[in-house]
Parts: sequence; C-alpha cells; structure tokens
Amino acid sequence: MTKAQIRDGARKIDLLWIYADDHASYVLGTDGNRRARTPNLDRLASEGVRFARNFCNAPVCTPSRQSRLTGQMPHSAGMTVVDSPLSTEKATVAKQLKSVGYRTGAIGKMHWNRKPDPPYPGIHGFDFALADQNAFTAHRDSVRDRALRFHYWGAAMPVPDDIKTKPDWRVYLDPPRIWLNAHKLPAPGYEGDWSGAFEVEEATDFLRDNRSNRFALWLSFSEPHPPYEFPVEDRDAFSPADFPVPALGPDDWWQNPLIFRGLSDKDRQGIIAACYTSVHYVDRNVGRVLHALKDLGLEGSTLVVYTADHGAMLGAHGRFEKHCGYDQAIRTPLTMRLPGTIEPGSTVHALTQSVDVPGTILEVLDAPRLPLNHGRSLRPLIDGATETHRPHIFSEYLENEEAYIRTDEWKFIYCSGKPFRKDGYETENPTPGRYVRLFDLQQDPDEFHDVSGRGSSAPLIAEMKQLLLERFLDTHPEVSSVAKDLPVEDQLDFFLTPRDSSCSGAGVLDVKYGVK
Repeated sequence: MTKAQIRDGARKIDLLWIYADDHASYVLGTDGNRRARTPNLDRLASEGVRFARNFCNAPVCTPSRQSRLTGQMPHSAGMTVVDSPLSTEKATVAKQLKSVGYRTGAIGKMHWNRKPDPPYPGIHGFDFALADQNAFTAHRDSVRDRALRFHYWGAAMPVPDDIKTKPDWRVYLDPPRIWLNAHKLPAPGYEGDWSGAFEVEEATDFLRDNRSNRFALWLSFSEPHPPYEFPVEDRDAFSPADFPVPALGPDDWWQNPLIFRGLSDKDRQGIIAACYTSVHYVDRNVGRVLHALKDLGLEGSTLVVYTADHGAMLGAHGRFEKHCGYDQAIRTPLTMRLPGTIEPGSTVHALTQSVDVPGTILEVLDAPRLPLNHGRSLRPLIDGATETHRPHIFSEYLENEEAYIRTDEWKFIYCSGKPFRKDGYETENPTPGRYVRLFDLQQDPDEFHDVSGRGSSAPLIAEMKQLLLERFLDTHPEVSSVAKDLPVEDQLDFFLTPRDSSCSGAGVLDVKYGVK
C-alpha cells in the first residue's frame, strides 16, 4: 500500500497507542523472560514488529511521555521534571492528526499535570480527554453505578474480610516495603471494578463510536507502576520464592538509595513478584482492548503501538525505581502492528529511541510532520532495512542533572553531582560533585564494573562527553546562552540544569494518575 493509495482513500489507517507505566522490557515473555506471563503482548509482537533495543529519552514519567507526544527531546519540550505541565502551545502528534480529520482521544494516565484544573476537550489536540484527574474522578464516581458500567465483567462484589488488601499508596510516608507492595497484596477490588476495566470499557466505547471515522486513541494504563496493583483474582498468580534476589555489584553500594537499604531479601522477592503480577494484569487488559478492536472490525486497519514511558529497576543494583541510566530503567517495550503494512513476527535489534516513534506514526498514517522533530523515522526498519539506524541513543534525567549515552559497546553516565536529590532517592553521598561512569557492555552487560578510572579510557570519555554536548547543542532551546569557549564539562552542567516552568524538583502528585 503506497502513500498515494492511502491519500486516494484506498485505505483508512487508524491509531491505537497503548501505554503502560514503568513496564520494563525485560518483564515480557517475548523478551525471553520465562517467568513473565504476557501472552497478549507476546502475540501482538508476533503479529507485528518488536524493537528489542528501544530506549526512552528520560527515565521518569512526565519528560518521557511528553517527549513522545511532541517529538522533541525533554529539554526542548520544556518537560524535564516530573511536575511540569505541558504547554498547550506545543505541537503534538494529536494536533497533527486532528488537522487532517482524525477524531482523537486520550484515556488514562497522561501526566499532563493540569492540577488543579482537569484536562478539557481539545487540550493538546485531543477531542476526547478522559485523562489524569478527570479519569480518576470518573472512575471513582462510577462506583455509584458499577453494576451498569461494569456489566461486561460482572457487577461489583465486596472483598471478603479474610482477604487482606493493600493500603492506600503513601510513597515515602510509609516504609518502602509498604508502598512497593512487598507483601504482594491485591488492590481492594475485583477485576471488573478496578481502573483497568474502566479504561478498557471507555476505550471500547470510543472505538465503537468512531469506527466510521478516522480515529487516533491513546490508552494509558497506570499499572505496573508502584504499588504494583492487581485485582483480587490475581493474588496467587506468582510466588515470591520463585524470584531470585538480584546481586549487588562491587560499585553499587555508594549509589544505592538509602531508602532501599532496609529491605530484606524476602521484601525484595515480594516486590518483584508484585510487579510481575501487575504486568500480567496489564497484559490481560491489553488483550481485552485488542479483542474489542477485532470484534469491531477495526483490527486490519489500525496501527497498534504498545510501549511504556520508561523501564524500572527490580532490585538490580539494589534499586527499585527508574531514576537512573541503567539499561533496566531506560530500555522500554516497543511493538507496532499494522496488517498488510508491517511484516508479522520480525524483531529489530538496531538501537532506537522513543523520540523516533512520533514521526514514524505520522509517516505511516500519512499525516503532516511535526514542525520540530528530534527523532529519526523507524519506517526503514519496519520495511526490513538492516543498516544501522543510529550509532547511539541519548537519555537524560535532569532532576539529578545527569545524562547518558548508550552505544552497542558502551554506556556512559555524566552527572554534575551538584544538587541534593529531591526525588526521594538520595545516597550516602548526596552531593558527590561532578562524576562520570563508563561500562563496557560487551564484557559487562549488567553494568557492574565502572572502568572510567582506567587511563586508557580517557579518550573514550572525552568522546562521550562531546556526544552529549552535541546533542544538547543540536536540540536545546537556550543554546545561545552558553559560551562556546567554556570547557565541555561547564557547558554540560549548564544544559543539565532544569529550566522548566516548574523547576522546584520532584513532588508527589495525584496518588492514582500523577504518580512519578
């Protein structure tokens, strides 16, 4: 099917872009993980193309999500800290699709950070916006009419007193074993009464209502983000004893956040099992919305994209968050399916990054390009090209003033080391000063041994610093404000400083749809 044929009306291509929160690539059966139970996502990958080495451009929710929506690096999109609101002036994928007649919708967790005002119709190009605060409110209010709203999966049922359920999520206020769900407790509800069921039903309604139109739907689940929620039915899905406790590397202790140091091995196993259970729940909801797409006769004409905002650490390096540059935190799932256009069952091993996705979607849907696009189209890879897509990926976490370069062979981490961490993950040396870390991924894929101190590494470190700087110089909106005769390190420190409209650092937002 050529672009000309699509323009001539020979084929209507719609979009269903499904997000999960904190879903690391390695918790997928199709990624080779035999403990993961993700049959629907595995099947989706077998029916489309899976990008096995896709990396996010920021290991934190808001910057990563809005980078994908705008096609810009987080520092260019103005979204580098978790509580920044996305400017309504920014061009977005939704606006580009809406301009050529697509009916656009957003359901679930979007992290637009509109508090105290909820999203409204038309925001960021979305005709229908049941997102963030108003999605949470709608789900809460639906309790009054659960028997009607959730008729497809059954009426509301009270949870028996002898089934212990998890408490409210109070991150940092409770001990981490509580807010990370080390006891692997289910949410206080059955499957049909929990948020995923609500979001799937709303998505199904949107698909049904717009099947005669061109539509683009963003559906974003809040799982498996801590506290790793899942309904009562899944409480026995995984045994914590089946999960080994990840070992610490020799260089891990100093950078291991203090907040995790009191966790026992049993706690760690319970947290991992809870996450796998939550992923299993996400997979089931993905299966339901894909089944609805098929039932409505839309499967053959819809580009389905599945991804996550970032990965997550599940005990590796002693960590249980994502605010760092290890592969577990920045490698993300990315699957695309479009029958008749994307060859089923292929796996791309080229280095790709999330900012490549927006422009690719617009190209496949033959929609106008974004006026500013920092990504590189994945279409050649979809069509079977085998050449190198890009020699390295770039990612940044400006709340801690650090950035990363990842090549086939090396991982490079640069940090100004100046600010005291406000994200809750301070270490025993909270302001270490400027430092670099370098990992030989061919010899050390687990990133345990920092080789930056070797004298022979000096030329490579200088090259990596230059790659970081060039990416900032190419994409940062304030590039004219830094003197080019400054040392590379001083220029990097300038660009690593957050300059969002909200630069107060991390904050705990809405418990359900504004979490970090």
